[in-house]
Amino acid sequence: MSNEIIFFSVFIIFILSILLFDLLVVGRGSHEVSFKEAAIWSSVWISLALLFSLFLRFYANLIHGITSIEELQALTSKYYPEIVLDLTSLENSLRIFSKTAAINFLSGYLIEESLSVDNLFVMMAILSAFSVRKADYKRVLFWGILGAIVMRCIFIFAGAALIYRFEWLLYIFGAYLLYVGVKMYLDRNKEIKIEPQHHPLVKFLSRHLNVFPRYVKDRFFIRKANKIFITPLFVVIIIIEFTDLIFALDSIPAIFAISKDPYIVFFSNIFAILGLRSLFFLLVKIVEKFHLLKVGVSVLLVYVGIKLIFHHWLEHIGFKSVYSLYFILTVLLGSILLSLLFPKKVPSGEKEKTDVPGNN
Repeated sequence: MSNEIIFFSVFIIFILSILLFDLLVVGRGSHEVSFKEAAIWSSVWISLALLFSLFLRFYANLIHGITSIEELQALTSKYYPEIVLDLTSLENSLRIFSKTAAINFLSGYLIEESLSVDNLFVMMAILSAFSVRKADYKRVLFWGILGAIVMRCIFIFAGAALIYRFEWLLYIFGAYLLYVGVKMYLDRNKEIKIEPQHHPLVKFLSRHLNVFPRYVKDRFFIRKANKIFITPLFVVIIIIEFTDLIFALDSIPAIFAISKDPYIVFFSNIFAILGLRSLFFLLVKIVEKFHLLKVGVSVLLVYVGIKLIFHHWLEHIGFKSVYSLYFILTVLLGSILLSLLFPKKVPSGEKEKTDVPGNN
């Protein structure tokens, strides 16, 4: 068994263990997640992501089992063409490689986390439109995240294989991200509206499955008259999974602009998704204050789109990975700071929304 498979398996087991501990021990039973609990778990996931980047900074070679200059050359030519190795010293070359891997991980993590903010607005709208109890938010998002991990794994490794074989796909990804970035900027002030009875997935599930007409506490399935019914809560999970599938079409190509290494892409994606659940409860009351964040995210999408389109030229001039990290940090911090300095004006007589409507 290769080092990559062993490392990947240990990583998944570790992540699932923390998630199960949170669901079955810390958050046993349905309850409304408090701001304090959300802040603690957000800190946990962000700290784990930073610790993982520190691990990569010194031991990134352990992921791929690199033990010789020849193996490192083969890996960098495949996934890190921008790296210039010191062929006289394996130690120096590994240091260069590990530093680049850590920077790419942090850049990918920040890109995915910022793109998840848009996903956050959609999840708010879904939970509100379907009148999900706040006590059930955590359970719904837990299963939604497990599904997202499986889908991201398939998408990322399949995407990496396709890009390695058909490199011209990067130009298509780049053009698509340019389009998405411009569209996000133009649509930044549009209100998200979801009508459950008219949602295509709801109609499809109602035609092909037995859907129970009302919620039954926090249950996903129920047996009635010797028939198995899915509850509206399970329908919400399916819709959230489908929504994540749509967002993956933006976020995964965006991270491939940062790194072509599928393991770095996967790890940064998963840490961002895991942090999103906690950030949902943390930011749900204050996200409207960061009204310029969507502008920042649209700028980042345009940036990674341009980076993909001109990737060959950037590699030729020796464009360093750390430049992307600096740019991403500047845009994100700038959009947050400007949002606070120039708060969004609320029309007179209209109360500012600071919470997700729903049943309590």
